[in-house]
Amino acid sequence: MTTSIKTIKLPIAKELEHFQKHFRESMKSKAPLMDTITRYIVKRKGKQVRPMLVFLCAKVCGEVNEATYTAASLVELLHTATLVHDDVVDESYERRGFFSINALWKNKVAVLVGDYLLSRGLLLALDNDAFQILKIVSEAVREMSEGELLQIEKARRLDIKEDIYYEIIRKKTASLLAAACASGAASVNNDNDIIDKIHLFGEKVGIAFQIKDDLFDFGEADVGKPLGIDIKEKKMTLPLIFALERTDARQKRKIINIIKNHNTNPSKVAEVIQFVRQSGGLEYATEAMYRFRKEAMDILHSFPESDSRIALEELVVFVTERKK
Repeated sequence: MTTSIKTIKLPIAKELEHFQKHFRESMKSKAPLMDTITRYIVKRKGKQVRPMLVFLCAKVCGEVNEATYTAASLVELLHTATLVHDDVVDESYERRGFFSINALWKNKVAVLVGDYLLSRGLLLALDNDAFQILKIVSEAVREMSEGELLQIEKARRLDIKEDIYYEIIRKKTASLLAAACASGAASVNNDNDIIDKIHLFGEKVGIAFQIKDDLFDFGEADVGKPLGIDIKEKKMTLPLIFALERTDARQKRKIINIIKNHNTNPSKVAEVIQFVRQSGGLEYATEAMYRFRKEAMDILHSFPESDSRIALEELVVFVTERKK
């Protein structure tokens, strides 16, 4: 049975409580509208997996200090900024069951809010002389942008092979999780080998996390209803790539034509889902997800056992066994 997020948070409960105040403080603005919007953002924060990774990795590598709070706030500010901008780009009006910033305050305000959060993160790091942490997180933001652009470029032709898929998700999804882990380690430890090792751990977790997301699109086993959102958005996921590589040219053309030209037709989307399920694509992707999870665990097990390491192991299991 998968451990709950609440249980995983126990070794860092005190730190997360203090972090909430630190994070709220870091978002404050002299503009009343900005303050209204940032309060709305704070109220609807999700599971906060990234701050959890910062604190747990810091505890695995040393003792939590003020730099760790700076790292957690920086990661969360930049992550929130990218989500606000993503909702504008994707014309999305809902996030986690709440209205998005652009739905309530329109695109212009949403873009400015994203810019503000980005600048607050940069200034927070600079004010606290957290230059290495700033470098780690800034590199992740650069990679996220490159990953998004690479995905957009490839979606036009739907010619993604497995190696390109992994490059996209490593940059787009895994880079910020890896940065959260590495910045936590860097806040308490100067050993670059340890920081690099923790960064690689986070990257493996991030890739496994994204593959799990891919599987949701096809309705894993009997869990939930197949959504097909990625198909509608012309995103090439691992189960689909596997299925296309193992079918004949005629069927491949047919499926790609559906994704390109009939991706809003529910019966056509259902046809693609059925095609992927019958190809063994879900089993292949699940196996890949568990392989990356094991590689992440192997890295983690090179660190001494502690409550924080056990919580990290449980968090890795949680993100790969979650039901959405």
